[in-house]
Amino acid sequence: MLEKNTNQNNKKETYKLHIGPELNPQAGFEKFHKKLPKEEPLKKMPAKGEKLWGTVRFISTSATIFILLFFIMNWNAYSTIIMDKLGFIKPASEYADGSDYSQEHPMQAVKLPVHGDPEKEQTLMELSKDPEVQKTQIPDLDLDVTPPDTRIIIPRINKNVPIITVSTEALVNRDWTRLEQEIQDALQDGVVHYPGTAFPGDDGNVVITGHSSYFPWDPGRFKDVFALLHGVKIGDKIYVYYKQKKYEYEVYETKVVLPTQVDVLTQGGDERLTLITCTPVGTNLKRLIVLAKPV
Repeated sequence: MLEKNTNQNNKKETYKLHIGPELNPQAGFEKFHKKLPKEEPLKKMPAKGEKLWGTVRFISTSATIFILLFFIMNWNAYSTIIMDKLGFIKPASEYADGSDYSQEHPMQAVKLPVHGDPEKEQTLMELSKDPEVQKTQIPDLDLDVTPPDTRIIIPRINKNVPIITVSTEALVNRDWTRLEQEIQDALQDGVVHYPGTAFPGDDGNVVITGHSSYFPWDPGRFKDVFALLHGVKIGDKIYVYYKQKKYEYEVYETKVVLPTQVDVLTQGGDERLTLITCTPVGTNLKRLIVLAKPV
């Protein structure tokens, strides 16, 4: 409320402002505020609990991202494992000797004459002039075809893979960096016969190594060739072709070792075959070892 005050001497007018309770904004606000329901103040999380919860969220988010990236990086290997678990990949139990192998892989074991065999007298078969009768006179040919390269066949995991030989020069010179690079380069074209180990037919340990999974941008076609090697069982047959000759092995042991346990490369003892790959699939934490003896 404004009150006018006139000064007669100076002829000046002054005004005074009076604010009553009903016109006081603060009073009105307080009055209005009293009508609102009272809200309880938020309870602040203790500092330690807030820090712990933040740590848990960070770890869970990081773990989720890591798992997704891990499976993306190793998709080829794990998709093969999943297909195998679902039964879409069947063992080629007839790989070395039967028709199943001949239908899927034309490169079979060859039955070559052994040098030094006595010569046998050969006679020509007398055939009828009737073509229909000739069909009954000519027997079915029972011939195996051998692959021209060195090759390993593992029926259990349905694999028929070339074996690449690496020079022993880097091994002899103890140039481990060069040796590792040469092995990695060779793994792009198949599995690798570890340099310095025995060859099939010799006394000692034939060591063959291959990828279970590798970088998806690697140009090789055999990045996950041993992804299913974990499925090989004791008693399974493995076939190696070397210099046009077939060598048959039978699995007698499988085990997991640390990378530092290099005794698996030992050459002493009887002839045997050792297959090596990284495990778990997609990591190099340990090594899966499959041991087989010649049949």
